[in-house]
Amino acid sequence: MSWLLHLYQTYKTHSKQVGVIEKRFNDQEYTLLPVAHTTQNAHIEVTVTRDGELHSAEVITIKSDMSTLIPCTEKSASRAGSVVAPYPLHDKLSYVAGDLIAYGGEQKKEDPFAAYVKQLKGWADSPHAIDKVKSIYQYVSKGTLIQDLVEKQILHVDDRNRLINKWDKSNEGTKPAIYSVLAGDVDSAFIRFNVYAPGEHLTDVWRDSEMYESFIQYYNEQLGDIDLCYVTGELMPATDKHANKIRNAADKAKLISANDSSGFTFRGRFSKSQEAASISYEVSQKAHNALKWLINRQGKTIDQRVFLVWGEERTDIPSFADDAFDTAPSAAVVKQVAFTNQEFAMEFAKALDGYSNRIDGKSDVHIMVLDSATTGRMAVLYYRSMDKHLYLNKLIDWHTSCAWLHRYRKNTSGEWVQFYGAPSTKDIAFAAYGPRASDKIVKGLVERMLPCIVDGRDIPLDIVRSAYHRATRPLSMEEWEWEKTLSIACSLINRKERSSMAVDFQNTKRDYLFGRLLAVADVLENRTFAKGEKRPTNAIRYKTAFSQHPERTWLTIEKSLTPYVMKLGPEATDLNKLMDEILDKLSQVEESYKPLSFEYLLGFHSQRHALYQSKDKKNEAVEASQE
Repeated sequence: MSWLLHLYQTYKTHSKQVGVIEKRFNDQEYTLLPVAHTTQNAHIEVTVTRDGELHSAEVITIKSDMSTLIPCTEKSASRAGSVVAPYPLHDKLSYVAGDLIAYGGEQKKEDPFAAYVKQLKGWADSPHAIDKVKSIYQYVSKGTLIQDLVEKQILHVDDRNRLINKWDKSNEGTKPAIYSVLAGDVDSAFIRFNVYAPGEHLTDVWRDSEMYESFIQYYNEQLGDIDLCYVTGELMPATDKHANKIRNAADKAKLISANDSSGFTFRGRFSKSQEAASISYEVSQKAHNALKWLINRQGKTIDQRVFLVWGEERTDIPSFADDAFDTAPSAAVVKQVAFTNQEFAMEFAKALDGYSNRIDGKSDVHIMVLDSATTGRMAVLYYRSMDKHLYLNKLIDWHTSCAWLHRYRKNTSGEWVQFYGAPSTKDIAFAAYGPRASDKIVKGLVERMLPCIVDGRDIPLDIVRSAYHRATRPLSMEEWEWEKTLSIACSLINRKERSSMAVDFQNTKRDYLFGRLLAVADVLENRTFAKGEKRPTNAIRYKTAFSQHPERTWLTIEKSLTPYVMKLGPEATDLNKLMDEILDKLSQVEESYKPLSFEYLLGFHSQRHALYQSKDKKNEAVEASQE
């Protein structure tokens, strides 16, 4: 129950955000839902006057405008199949249209419209009702909605005065807008109501805080029996119907459900679900609404699996799944790498101090992973509450120990950014399994990496090995993809080695030296290329064979370098001297014909970067002298 309690407390802490419309990166609106409210995608907006007369109607064609905050009851929030359970105000055409049968609608055993009007009347007649509710009730109770929508040319009828459910090629004229926004029959169109008053600027009904409060006060009087809430330990009105639509508006999976009263339900231990756990309506609503809000704000969803990190006081906690560029850009973005890992750790810690200071001293950080095996059931795959300082220290350790130089991100201006630190878990998945890795594989890897980050465990060897083998096959992918794979593979390897990005001239290990040697050969040949010339060097072409048989393959690469050394002339002196130094160190190492280990990639990338960096500095000096 701890995750429910922490979500409930998060809701109470951020109660000022209730009903405040926010936008995601794709302009999709979301909000912290009020109690007894949910969201639906509306297809038609019907506006009535204060006197309960039709003013206008229109089809909602813009997808981002469809999301509508609506009041709901326990039954309507979990209705399914043929169950008649109307929403209190906005609902499908089959519920809100009293004249549906007159236009060819199906006659049902229980009349949905009668149930809808009866429920709405109870709200409109209550002392908590506001004028907008009464105006809408006054209009819908007339039972002329379809007639009005046909007159407004929102809906269309055939020669027999029956609603046209689907528009096909046999129909004449241009396809009406309603048939473009609907996936099913026309009676499934969701209607939302609004109120118009000439000369007044009224808040939209689905955005009006007075409407929210009106229904909450009315519905509180309709709640069930008092019972002990297992979450708060208080006696409160209980519920056995809990929210769905947790990940998105179409999500039917529930975290808490017990609607099967036969078979192996409760495995013979209980006769009623309340005997297993009793949760109050208020706690259930607020906890689930807080969860939806947090997922919309900062959750990472991969193949319907949600990875979420939040704090009760300050929700925007850096995620374990982010790379250093997203977590602390002020520390990670660098022009030249002169960091030792200790220096980088200090800079990274300073960047995260802002989060630490803004989080309340007693507040914890919460990590949750959600997924569903079926369309109706969802599970908490992982949940952990951690002290904020412990969590941030784990992030610092991860981004320091798994640090390497990367250049595959772009800033807001679209420019490539060089950053230092750990890659994101999603990018690790693509480096290990390729950019076409399925979402199922990616979400599995992200979950496997979670203990490595928050508990400090070793990265699974199969992930490191897979990234390493892809990094040793540069010809199997485009150059940008290989460069990205190479730097990420170095990050994973460095988690254990704890090396600096700078070349370690004191390192005399065979594998590291061979990596440096290959980098020198690559840079030497590359310097002979004409401007704009792009082709793999011999060092890159033989990289796969080199990783398996370095001694033998080096002889081939060395012979291929002769014409390039002659072409460079004196400019090749420094590189030749460096090769001789590395070969001299290798001659002092005991000969071994084993394949190279992971460490050779660190030597290759460090030496290659150092040589390119020195070349850039030399070019800058020449340009400065010419000016």
